[in-house]
Amino acid sequence: PSGTWLLYLPCTWSIGLAAEPGCLPDWHTLSLFGVGAVLMRGAGCTINDMWDRDYDKKVARTASRPLAAGDISTFQSFVFLGGQLSLALCVLLCLNYYSIVLGAASLTLVITYPLMKRITYWPQLTFNWGALLGWSAIKGSCEWSVCLPLYLAGVMWTLVYDTIYAHQDKRDDIIIGVKSTALRFKEDTKQWLCGFSLAMLLSLCMAGMNCNQTLPYYSAVAAVGAHLAHQIYTLDTDKPEDCWKKFASNRTVGVLLFIGIVFGNL
Repeated sequence: PSGTWLLYLPCTWSIGLAAEPGCLPDWHTLSLFGVGAVLMRGAGCTINDMWDRDYDKKVARTASRPLAAGDISTFQSFVFLGGQLSLALCVLLCLNYYSIVLGAASLTLVITYPLMKRITYWPQLTFNWGALLGWSAIKGSCEWSVCLPLYLAGVMWTLVYDTIYAHQDKRDDIIIGVKSTALRFKEDTKQWLCGFSLAMLLSLCMAGMNCNQTLPYYSAVAAVGAHLAHQIYTLDTDKPEDCWKKFASNRTVGVLLFIGIVFGNL
C-alpha cells in the first residue's frame, strides 16, 4: 500500500546517505527496514482504526473497515496489534543499541499520531522517524547535521501528501469535528503546498551538502521538485479521486530521491 512506501522511503534515504562513498546502500539493512515498515505501518493502521472506530462509521470511505463495520472486536484488534508490535520488536533488536533506543522512542509517536487530528491541524509532525533511524542503524549514532535536515525534509513532504490526502475527507471531517491541514488551508492549499515543497527541497540540499553528495543527488532533488510542482499545479482539491491519485504518486517522489542518493554515492 502507498502508506507503507511513504513510511519506508525516508528510511532508504537515510540508509543510502549513510553508505560510504563509492558504495551501494547496505541491502541487509534496507530489507530489515522494509519488513519493519510493513509491520509498523500495519500497527499504526490498527491503532488508528481502534481510536477512530466511532468516527469511521460516519465516513463513507472508511465505514467498511473491520472495526467500524463490527467484523472484529476491540479485543481481537488488541491481540492482532500485539502480534504486529512483537514482530516489529524482533526487527528492532537486530539493530545496534543506539538504534534500539531511538526506535523504541518512536512508539509513542505511533500511538499518539491518530490522536493528533483531534487536537491539532498539524498531525504530520509525528512522522518520518526513519530518516533518523536509518542513519543510526548504519553509523551507530546520528550525524545531526545530516539527519535533522533530512528529517525536516520528510516532515515537509508529509505535509504535502497528507494535506492532499485529507482533501478527500474534508466534508466528512467538518461534520464529525476532525481537524486536518486540508480544513486549515482551505482555498489557500496550493500556496501552502508550494511553501512546504520549497522547504523540503532546501532541506534536502542542506543534507546533501553536509554529507558531500554529488551531481546525481542534486539532479534527483531537481526531479523531485518538478514532480511536486506538477502535482500541485494539476491538483483538483474538490475531486477525491484526483486527490488519491496525487497522494499515491508520491511513492515516485521517494524512489526518485533514493535513486539519486545511490548514484550520487557511486
